[in-house]
Amino acid sequence: MARTKNSEHSGKAKGPTNRRGLVESEIYEHATRLFAEKGFASTTLQDIADALGVTRPAVYYYFKTKEAILARLVGEITQTSAVDVHEIADRSDLAPAERLRAMTRLNVSRIAAQAARFRLLVKSESELPEEISHAHREARREVLSAFVRVVQDGIRSADFRPIDARTGALGVIGLCNWVAWWHHEGDDTDAVADTLAEMAVASLRRADERLPRERGTDGAIALLREDIDHLEQLLADQRERG
Repeated sequence: MARTKNSEHSGKAKGPTNRRGLVESEIYEHATRLFAEKGFASTTLQDIADALGVTRPAVYYYFKTKEAILARLVGEITQTSAVDVHEIADRSDLAPAERLRAMTRLNVSRIAAQAARFRLLVKSESELPEEISHAHREARREVLSAFVRVVQDGIRSADFRPIDARTGALGVIGLCNWVAWWHHEGDDTDAVADTLAEMAVASLRRADERLPRERGTDGAIALLREDIDHLEQLLADQRERG
C-alpha cells in the first residue's frame, strides 16, 4: 500500500515539475533574446516579464535575478562543454587523432545548435558579474587544457607535428568557435561537424612521408638522421657547383 502512495505522490509531483521546466525554458528563451538585442546591462526583469506578458513577480518566482539567467547560459555553453571534452580527452582507448576528432565534432555540433546564445555570451563577457565571469573563465581554461593535452599526446606519439601544443589547441578551438558566426539554420550540421573535425586533425597531422617507422625517441632520431643526410647531400652538391 505504501508503494501505491509513493507512486501516486510521484505522479502528482511530476506535473508541476514538468510545468516549471517549461516555464523556466520560456523565460530563458525570451531573456537571452533580450540580452542579445539590448545588452545584459540594459535588460531588466521587468523587460523580460513584459516580453512574456506576465508580471515581474511571476518571473522572480523562477529566476530571482537576471544574473541567475546568465549563470544558466554560462553553464549551458562553457561548463557543460568543459566536462564533455575532458571525458573524451581521458579516453585511453582512442588514439590522439581520434580524440581530437571527437572533441572537435562535439564542440562544433554544440555551438552550431545554439549559435545565437554562444554569440551572446561572447558579446556579454565584459558585462558578466565577477562570480559568473570567474566560472566562465575557469570553464574556458578547462576546455583549452583538454585540447592541449590531446595535442601533446599526439606529438609524443608522432601522430602530430612537433608544434607548440597550446597554439595548436587554440587554433582548433577557434575553428570550432567561428561556427557561431557563419552557420545558418538549415545547414547540415552533421556534415559541417565532420568536415571541421577532419580539418582539425589534418592541420596537426604529420605528412605520411614524415611518419617515423618507430615510435618514441628512436623514430625521432631516425627522422633527424634522414634530414641531416639530406642537408649533407645539398651542401656537397653546392660545393661541387662552387
